[in-house]
Amino acid sequence: MDSWCGSSGTCPNPARYPGEPLLCTAPIKYQYANYSANYIYWGKGSVRFQLINQRYDFSFALFTGGLENPKLIAVSEPISFKNPKAPVFPRLAQGKTHEEMTVTWTSGYDISEAYPFVEWSAVGTGGGAAGAQPARTPAGTLTFSRGSMCGEPARTVGWREPGFIHTAFMRDLWPNKEYYYKIGHELQDGTVVWGKPYTFRAPPSPGQNSLQRVIVFGDMGKAERDGSNEFANYQPGSLNTTDTLVKDLDNHDIVFHIGDLPYANGYVSQWDQFTAQVKNSGGECGVPAETYYYYPAENRANFWYKVDYGMFRFCIADSEHDWREGTPPYAFIERCLSTVDRKHQPWLVFAAHRVLGYSSNSWYAMEGSFEEPEGRESLQRLWQKHRVDIAFFGHVHSYERTCPL
Repeated sequence: MDSWCGSSGTCPNPARYPGEPLLCTAPIKYQYANYSANYIYWGKGSVRFQLINQRYDFSFALFTGGLENPKLIAVSEPISFKNPKAPVFPRLAQGKTHEEMTVTWTSGYDISEAYPFVEWSAVGTGGGAAGAQPARTPAGTLTFSRGSMCGEPARTVGWREPGFIHTAFMRDLWPNKEYYYKIGHELQDGTVVWGKPYTFRAPPSPGQNSLQRVIVFGDMGKAERDGSNEFANYQPGSLNTTDTLVKDLDNHDIVFHIGDLPYANGYVSQWDQFTAQVKNSGGECGVPAETYYYYPAENRANFWYKVDYGMFRFCIADSEHDWREGTPPYAFIERCLSTVDRKHQPWLVFAAHRVLGYSSNSWYAMEGSFEEPEGRESLQRLWQKHRVDIAFFGHVHSYERTCPL
C-alpha cells in the first residue's frame, strides 16, 4: 500500500519557485498509512505523530501514489500551538572564560516585537533562586534567510523559516556554583512570555583540582521519537546517544560535540528537531550551525576556539580549512597549545572533526582526501612539541584508537 500521511507547516505561496513539488516545502515528517494494521483491511486506521513547537500551524495530509507519484486525498484543518512564538529549546555553552556561561534559544519573536532576555541567579538552599533579586541580561538576536543557504535543497524544497535565535551571557559566575535561569521575552505592553526554568553548574576555575568528567563524541545525527520518516533520515541510533547522556546526566560535567550535528542535508526544519532532541545535554552547511549554537571563538567567522575547564585545556580546530604551517588555523593551534600552564592544567586535549589518521576505511584514507595527510604532517610536530595528551576526531563512523605517537 503506497498511501502515506505527512505533517507539514502551512505555506501561503506554493508556486513561488519553478520545479517545486506539490508541497511548497518538504514534509516535516511522514508515516506510511499501512503502519496501522486496520488500514490494509478496512481503509481506515490511525498513526501517532509527536509535534514540537516550530512557530507555525501544522496540517496533516493523506496521499496515495507513494513518494514518487503522490496524489493528495485529504488535508486536515490547521493545528495550532497555544503560543507558537514562545521561547523554546535552550542550549548552554561555556563562554570565552570559565566565569561566563551562554544560553541560546529559538523563538518566533523578532527584536521589534519583544525584548529577549535571560533571568538568572545563584540557587538558594531551597533549590530555587537565591534571596537576591535575579539578574536580567539582554540577548542578541540572529536569523538567516533562504539566500544565506549554500544551495539546494536548502534554498528550495528544504527551506523553512528558522525563526529567531537569541543568545544571552551570564557573567561573573562563581566556580562550581549552581545557578537558576529562565529565558523570556518582554512584549511591548510589558507582559513577559516565559520559557521553562532550568539550572546549571558553573565551570571550575582553571587549574582547580577536582573531579572533572568529560564527554566527547561526534556525528550524532537525529531521529524521530515517534518513528516517523523524514528526508535524509539515517541516524536512528542518535536517540540512544541522547537517552544515554540524559540517563547519566549527573555523572558528567561538560560535553563536546565535534561536528556533523543533525545531518539536516538542506532540510531546515530538522534543526528545530535536533535542538529539541538535545536541548538538555556544538559539517553541514555552516550557516545554521553557527547561528543555532554559540561557540567561544575569537572571531565568529572562524570555527576554531579554546576552552579552559578546570585541569583541562581543549584546543578545538576546524578541519574544513587548510591547517598547514603558515595558515591562520595553524597559528591558532600553535598558540593554543603553547600558552597553557601545564602545572595547573596538566591535560592538553586536541579535537577536530575530520580524522588525521586511521586504518579502518581505505576510501577515507586515500591520499589527498579531505586534506588530512597535509594536516597530520604539520600538526603531529606540534602535538609532540607541546606534549598533547590525546586527540579526538569524528567523521568516520567507527571506533578506532592508536598508540601514542
